[in-house]
Amino acid sequence: MPAKRLKEFLDSRQIKYVTINHSLAYTAHEIAGSAHIPGNRLAKTVMFKIDGKIAMAVLPGSEKVDLDSLKQAAGAKEVELASELEFKDRFPECEIGAMPPFGNLYGMQVFAAKNLPADEIAFNAGSHTELIRMSYTDFESLVQPKIADLSRTR
Repeated sequence: MPAKRLKEFLDSRQIKYVTINHSLAYTAHEIAGSAHIPGNRLAKTVMFKIDGKIAMAVLPGSEKVDLDSLKQAAGAKEVELASELEFKDRFPECEIGAMPPFGNLYGMQVFAAKNLPADEIAFNAGSHTELIRMSYTDFESLVQPKIADLSRTR
């Protein structure tokens, strides 16, 4: 079952979504393969500190984040990857590394790559064995991320 906070949020807004169970996987590449989803349709969550504050970037699983572009999009002086210790307590119902891209539910700013698929995305639902697939339009309307060019092909 998806993380309780996420499930309640989606259900309370009558959002249509599908839950996909897959074998245990940790990396975006492994998850996409296990769930039979193209890597560019898997939206991965990357945690950052932007001028010292924890924030979230969402990008295609087949890409890597461009720190300079994120820094520019955030209008920040400093951007760095956050360590697990710095954010693990923010997601009490999620396994580390399986946080859904709904930073708004956890009190943080969200940046989304402009090259995420415009029709549908899939993302971790709080565990390393479950994804949620839903309309990108619904995701964008619920999260209201700052859209930016922040990822590059591996």
